[in-house]
Amino acid sequence: MAATDEELLEQYVAGRNDSLAELVERYRRPLYSFILRMIATPSDADEVFQDVWVRVIRKAADYRSDRFRGWVFRIAHNLLIDRARGRKHQASLDEATGDENDLTLGDRIAAPGLAPDAAVEGLDLGIRIRAAMATLPPEQREVFLLRTEGDVSFKEIARLQRVSINTALARMQYALEKMRASLRTEYEIWRKTP
Repeated sequence: MAATDEELLEQYVAGRNDSLAELVERYRRPLYSFILRMIATPSDADEVFQDVWVRVIRKAADYRSDRFRGWVFRIAHNLLIDRARGRKHQASLDEATGDENDLTLGDRIAAPGLAPDAAVEGLDLGIRIRAAMATLPPEQREVFLLRTEGDVSFKEIARLQRVSINTALARMQYALEKMRASLRTEYEIWRKTP
């Protein structure tokens, strides 16, 4: 049986570095995806992801909880807030995003409706979903990503955002409603496809 996150952290504190490596690998996809979708630039996401683990290492000996997942996402949440507060300028649509395709922020914003070839092939649904998600207010986007990417419980999301569980649930509901409205065309095309 695989060790729990908490057991791996205890093993790391006791001197087993491979336990930390296992934790990092276990959280690579959900945590990195959450950070990337909140920050939108791979280079910044890499930096925040690394900073999360630096904080975990620094605080590992003081950790006293049975909710490692919530703790590690809370660290990411706090780092993202600190980073947002520290931004000196507003983003420009001509600003490079740093992704492998050299797209600007303006390039990443999807035009209304699907391109004809993409509608036929359904190739840009992921882009449209990401664009719809990008239009969500930060609190709703964070709840959506924590739940869908991080598999964080609503109770933990409420604790992380320092709101009631009802507020966390409402934010998720609003996020889903806005995404459904934004993706209505795609849904209609999908529904009509044989």
